[in-house]
Amino acid sequence: MKTPNAQFNDDDCAYMQTALALARRGLGQVHPNPAVGCVIVKDNHIIGRGWTGVGGRPHAETIALNNAIIDTQGSTAYVTLEPCAHHGQTPPCVEALIKAKISRAVIATGDPDPRVNGNGIAMLEKAGIKVDFGLLQKQADDLNFGFLLKIKENRPLVTVKIASSADGKIAKSKGEKSWITGPISRMRGHLYRANHDAIMIGIGTAIIDDPMLDCRIEGLEERSPIRVILDSHLRLPLDGKLCKSAQKIPLWIMTSCDDLNKIKSFEQIGARVFCLNKDQNNQLDIDLVMKTLATNAITRLLSEGGSQLNASLIKASLIDHLIWFKSATNIGNDGIDALDNMAINRLDQHLKLTKIDEGTTGPDHWQEFKKIQ
Repeated sequence: MKTPNAQFNDDDCAYMQTALALARRGLGQVHPNPAVGCVIVKDNHIIGRGWTGVGGRPHAETIALNNAIIDTQGSTAYVTLEPCAHHGQTPPCVEALIKAKISRAVIATGDPDPRVNGNGIAMLEKAGIKVDFGLLQKQADDLNFGFLLKIKENRPLVTVKIASSADGKIAKSKGEKSWITGPISRMRGHLYRANHDAIMIGIGTAIIDDPMLDCRIEGLEERSPIRVILDSHLRLPLDGKLCKSAQKIPLWIMTSCDDLNKIKSFEQIGARVFCLNKDQNNQLDIDLVMKTLATNAITRLLSEGGSQLNASLIKASLIDHLIWFKSATNIGNDGIDALDNMAINRLDQHLKLTKIDEGTTGPDHWQEFKKIQ
């Protein structure tokens, strides 16, 4: 992969920041493709901009060029990811940039897809276009970390969201549905649903809470993620909210059950059923769950499961981001721990995290952590 090769000025940085902001608009909407932003600049003015379309097409570069308000000849394209160089369902973005007669391309980071992986840059340079690489590369890599993981490790980025009391309890008693944090925290949680491809829970949470797992922020309802349920024995109630809404919002069930009649009953209501092997603990193999999701185009996964699922993801070192909402109240020893058989202060035995952000949502406090690579 090309190494950073230019000294960039303040204007370059500002234009690439704009391209990155545009790219973020696509998170949760563009899988299996990466979320890319593109800004076309001529005579120190932005003349075109774009970001990856819903479902991954059109690509950001094509949209930006089509939106250009004046002739693009001699302009500079700021792109958050190396432009594609292969023919797929759409022509290569590199060809569109060459045809537009841009004179310079500033690219934040490379695309490890074997069909691209340096070929896009090589084609631009062969066409006489000056390519400067590596501007805000870390930010660009972070933005599309799920896409990079899918290619390199065949798994999605995993974000775990936990809502607990101040003393780390997620419920007052076993089998009881209860709101621990307030409505502002829950609304912020829906924002995370909107920028992830899929949301995952275990069957215990599904039965106790009977959730919809949709995005209920006004104007973002269409950004509800694919719902993924870990259900070894296919116990998900067919008359519950998840199954009743399967025709409207995709429902995927990961199971080890081989009862064809049960499987058919879920397929008839519109759900997809994936039959997977169990691990040595007689549980669904969580690594295989991740590979299955990645193979089926999921790049960003949000887990809102209970204590067992939280703990299994931590022990498998499969958490890339951890978002923890805490209320100001304590529940006490009778409450259900956020992590099954795992002390909160022993997290670092399984997972190396660094805090990247925190804030308040009403009376609650939240913190966001990132896995140290």
